Amino acid sequence: MRITKLGHACVRLEHDDSVVVIDPGVFTDRAALDGAGAVLITHEHPDHYDADNLRASAAPIWTVADVAELIARDAPDLRERVRVVGPDQEFDGGVPVRAVGEQHAVIHPELPRVHNSGYVLRLGDLSVYHPGDALTLPEEDVDLLCLPVSAPWLKVSEAIDFARSVGAPRNLAIHDRVYSDAGLGIVDGHFDRFLSAAGQDYTRLKDGSDLD
Repeated sequence: MRITKLGHACVRLEHDDSVVVIDPGVFTDRAALDGAGAVLITHEHPDHYDADNLRASAAPIWTVADVAELIARDAPDLRERVRVVGPDQEFDGGVPVRAVGEQHAVIHPELPRVHNSGYVLRLGDLSVYHPGDALTLPEEDVDLLCLPVSAPWLKVSEAIDFARSVGAPRNLAIHDRVYSDAGLGIVDGHFDRFLSAAGQDYTRLKDGSDLD
């Protein structure tokens, strides 16, 4: 089993002979998709979805209807690979996957909310939750939470409370290109302080690093 943090919100998960890549957006190198057997896209924002990156793989693309429509319009060469998922749908992405939630977090009340699907993946005995750009609870126990730590829609207090509510023993920081290195240092201190007090582990990795 191998879990690799790759560029902002992108995570690559390898288990047995399966490789699943989540959200290879514009901050992610195309090499992240090497050997991918499935690609999961949470929503349409370019830090999570990039058509050129998807062209680096022949893998099926699992995503919400809005992204499927965007691909059909702007990248029709990819449309035959798209599989649309809805809330609580379970599917085989090389590993068992369940879709979680429907909407992106609120950026501003006057902006329309796009659709967003998180994903719970089962890698043997390990369950991993990637929520995309939302703080939707997975409604099940998970071993590892991919935890957004910086975003225009997110306060640190909200992310801390989300992580404590999910209750995962391990938390891997994602969505970390919004703050400077100095800002992320402050954020890391807050997450480590609060999550360690709750008996939870917090880790932020450099791009390309594997979770131990």
